[in-house]
Amino acid sequence: MSNSALLERSAPVRHLRAVTSPVPTVDEAPPAPRAEEPVRHLPAGTSPRGFALYVGLDEAKAAASGVSLGVLVEALRRTIADLAPNAETYATVALAPVGSGGRDVDVVRLALHEPSAVARTKQDEVAEEDSAAGGVVVDISRKRVLIDGESAAFTFKEFELLQYLVLREGRTIERTELVGSLWSQGDADAPGERTIDVHVRRLRAKLGRYEDIVRTVRGVGYRFDRHADVVIRYGHGTPSPDRF
Repeated sequence: MSNSALLERSAPVRHLRAVTSPVPTVDEAPPAPRAEEPVRHLPAGTSPRGFALYVGLDEAKAAASGVSLGVLVEALRRTIADLAPNAETYATVALAPVGSGGRDVDVVRLALHEPSAVARTKQDEVAEEDSAAGGVVVDISRKRVLIDGESAAFTFKEFELLQYLVLREGRTIERTELVGSLWSQGDADAPGERTIDVHVRRLRAKLGRYEDIVRTVRGVGYRFDRHADVVIRYGHGTPSPDRF
């Protein structure tokens, strides 16, 4: 069915009134206007310009309710025109392969490239890659290490130590720099220049057969050497959050 045919009014329009206030009686004063709730968590320098309402409903389910997608679109447009005559509207139909699984509304959001839905799909793809991955994955954005697809039980400080070396790939880091950068001055748990070796040994033990990605430079310190079976994930921008 073409989009134009889909949006034809195949039945009398059912005007949607669920969002309007009840009409007051003669003896009843009109309700005071509600104060507009502030929109929270907006990035600096931005302002709201409208909203998107994703509706998950295929033609068969619409027909079972005695309407069509075109009837619903027209009814929503009329309601919006009543409530906000200056509003501009645009409607589009989300197409997906026949038999696509999942909730209708999630399929619609993904088909229309809604940022949060796209971001979640990418995360699912990464999770699938992780479960099938061999070697070492150092995920900087999620603060975790995977070894042959399994999450390694690194402590916070062990991950910080590995991350510090990874982010300075190929450079030899002296022991004094590691201690001074990863532990606060006066920290009771701060190791000395030699006891930092104990932390590195524990780190290597958890890396197992990949322990040689952290190399000892005798008399100087440590260096991260990337191998072909090591993947570093630095992360991406934060996806747009759901607001409605």
